[in-house]
Amino acid sequence: MAWILLLLLPVACLQAGNSAGHSRETGFGVIQLANLSGVQGGSIEIPFSFYFSWELAEDPQMKITWRWKHFHGEFIYNSTPSFKHEHFKDRLVLTWIQGRTSGALRILNLKENDQATYFCRVSLQTTEGMKIVQSIKGTQLTIFPTGSTTTRSPSMVTSAMNTAGIKDTECHRSASLVNLGAMVGVAVATAVLITPVYVLMFILWWKKRPAD
Repeated sequence: MAWILLLLLPVACLQAGNSAGHSRETGFGVIQLANLSGVQGGSIEIPFSFYFSWELAEDPQMKITWRWKHFHGEFIYNSTPSFKHEHFKDRLVLTWIQGRTSGALRILNLKENDQATYFCRVSLQTTEGMKIVQSIKGTQLTIFPTGSTTTRSPSMVTSAMNTAGIKDTECHRSASLVNLGAMVGVAVATAVLITPVYVLMFILWWKKRPAD
């Protein structure tokens, strides 16, 4: 699922402005979705990817860490050495393979107070030394209560149906008026064309009738 989301990241999300103060021209950054939402009790995956132009050391020692709430917020996850914040005990799973430049952080059994902004931070050893890159804006996670939906309320649906019904009625009424007008027009045109013919026939008959 995470890999599919990464492939579908819109161009708008692939902005270097969501990396630690650098643009893509500088050659490094972290990419995250701006917003995600989940439901209490469910789970959510926060996809991420990163890029860089440095030459990696023989042993790059890539490490993924996550912060929450704000850019300098508490660390909630560390891939090496393994660490998970007490608030997320047994609820965090990192989908990532050492050496890959993309993955996802999965949060299980979502709680109301999980609603926050999450920031991915990447550390890697290069020929120029240890480099660290972190997302600036992160991903804002919104949590909805269990059973909540994003569908329109019944009143809105009813209103829409009523409006549609009125429009349909008006359309049928307009169509009926058009048909009636067309029929009247044809009748008038027919009368205009036929009347002179009957008048002419009457005059000819009148002239040929025998005198008294």
